[in-house]
Order: sequence, then C-alpha cells, then structure tokens
Amino acid sequence: MLGASIGALVALGFVLAEQPSFDRTGSPALLILVWIGAWVSVGFLLLPYLTVVPAGRLIRGVQAMSTAEFVAAVIGLLVGLLIALLLGLPLAVLPQPFGTYLPVGVSICFGLGMLGLTVAKREDLVAAAEAAGFLRRADAPDQARSGETEVVVDTSAIIDGRIADIADSGFLYHRLIVPRFVLDELQRIADSSDTQRRARGRRGLEILARLQKEGPTPVEIVGDDPDDAGEVDAKLVSLARTRGAAILTNDFNLNRVADLQSIRVLNINSLANALKPALLPGDELRIKVITEGKEAGQGVGYLDDGTMVVVEGGARLVGHELDVAVTRVLQTVMGRMVFAQAHEE
Repeated sequence: MLGASIGALVALGFVLAEQPSFDRTGSPALLILVWIGAWVSVGFLLLPYLTVVPAGRLIRGVQAMSTAEFVAAVIGLLVGLLIALLLGLPLAVLPQPFGTYLPVGVSICFGLGMLGLTVAKREDLVAAAEAAGFLRRADAPDQARSGETEVVVDTSAIIDGRIADIADSGFLYHRLIVPRFVLDELQRIADSSDTQRRARGRRGLEILARLQKEGPTPVEIVGDDPDDAGEVDAKLVSLARTRGAAILTNDFNLNRVADLQSIRVLNINSLANALKPALLPGDELRIKVITEGKEAGQGVGYLDDGTMVVVEGGARLVGHELDVAVTRVLQTVMGRMVFAQAHEE
C-alpha cells in the first residue's frame, strides 16, 4: 500500500505540473486516470524490491553473522567513514557544486567499500584479531553462561540412536540444533530402496521425534543452509563455526575436519570408549572365544561392551569360556583392543 500511495503522489504531482499537456488531448480525464493507475501499479510492484526485499536480505545476513564478525563489519564501516572524513575536508573547499557533492560521494563509497571488504574478509580478520588477542568469539561463552550452549547434530548421531539415552541421562543438557539439510538427508535415507538404509533412516526419525516430545533437552529445527559449502559435512562445520556451536557426531572423518578448524566435537563413540571399564595388564577376565584370530593360534572374543579381546593360544578353544589374563591394551581410532593370554589348564 505504501508503494501504491507513493506512486499516486508522484502521478498527481506530475499531473499538476503538466496540466496543459493533458488539456491538449481529446480525453484529459481518462488520460489522467490511466496515468495515475500506471504509477500506482509501478509503485505497488517495485517498492517492495527497493525496500522490503533488500532489508530482509540485510537482516538475514546480519543474523547469520557471529558477534565477532558483526563487530568486524562495524569497525570496517567506521574506518571507511573516517577515511572519507579525512578526504572530505579538503574536498569541501572546492567550488560549488563539487564542494557539496564530492564529500558525500566519497563518504558513501569508502563507507560501503570498507564495510563490504571487512564482511568479505571477516573470517581472516577475525582469525587475525583472535590470534593477536584483541578479539574473541563471544557466541559460545555467552551461551555457556546462560546455560544454552548449542550443539549442531549430525545425521549419523541421530541414526545411531544412543543420543536419546544420553539426553535422558542428563549428561547432554545443551540445546540441540538440527539443520533442515540434515533432516532432508535423514528423510532421503528413510525413503531409500535399500532395506537396511530405510530401517536406519526411519529409526533416526523416530529418535528425533522422541527427543522433541519427551526428551529433557530442547531440540530446535533451523533452516540455516550455508551457501559457501556443498556437502552436508561442510555445511555442518560452517554452521557450527557461524553459531559458535559444537558438533555432535560419531563420524570419524567429520570429527577430524571439525578438529582441524578448532570446532568442538562431541563424539558418541569417544564417549562410549571413555565409559568402558579400565583394564590393566594382569587383570583377570572370563571370556568366550568366538572365532579364530588373524594370527596363528589366536582366538577372538568380546566383552559385554563390545571390546575385542585377542586371546593368545585361544584358537583351539573356540566355543569355550575360559579365564584369561590381560597382557596389554591397545587404543586405536576404531576403539580399544585387549590382548590376553589363556591360562594353562
């Protein structure tokens, strides 16, 4: 309506200024009505693209920026205006109309130019300021003080299912952020033609629904979709960096990529390994040998928590339970492996 009103005012102003031109026509009243209607239509259609649409994009862009990035953009604008002020003072003494318009033009160019430059290079500038100790990301600490630290959830963590039990136990008290693109990936898995993938996807949707309805941890579905990343893992890292959040996953590769970019990772597999009982050389175990090992004479069994136990001399005792003594414990990226020696009978 505002655009239509402005268009009508422009048309009426033109009609009042050019009234003789309309009087020379055969039907001045009809022409004036058509003229006003055309300007009302133009104002109604174009004004949103000149005001509302750019303002909406600006607001979304500001919301997507972290506090540190927003501060960098404001500093860039102030630096640009300061440079424009220094250049505008000598330009103001030029003859008219240059003395009036040149300082304004220089202020607009340098202000917007420095703002665009700092926004485009905000990550490098923020990283340099953090390294120098002048700036730190305020998002994560502020959220931690308010008890609302955010954790971006990966598809693998939802499908795994243990996230619900961890949340129910009270150890996961953060706000869980589920991006829309993760939900879309989960839906694609649930609609897969492969039976196992379809079952995993549906279980993931059930787990997510359970967390939203019954879980003590708040779950929020967000529509943020970083344009600077293509794959889901890259989008998760970009989103976590923008929001100052951690990532919850059990994907080893995503874990490494996030670590390289100094993003906190909550790995479910690492938590499970940490909760396994500590074993030391000399500890006694009761183990059932399930199958033969890779090396000659070795047998393989498993503890209740899934830890693999390699029993030296256990190949001939497949299918039997026996007492073994732990000889060494090996921690690998895939989990913990225990080596043991069968007791002599």
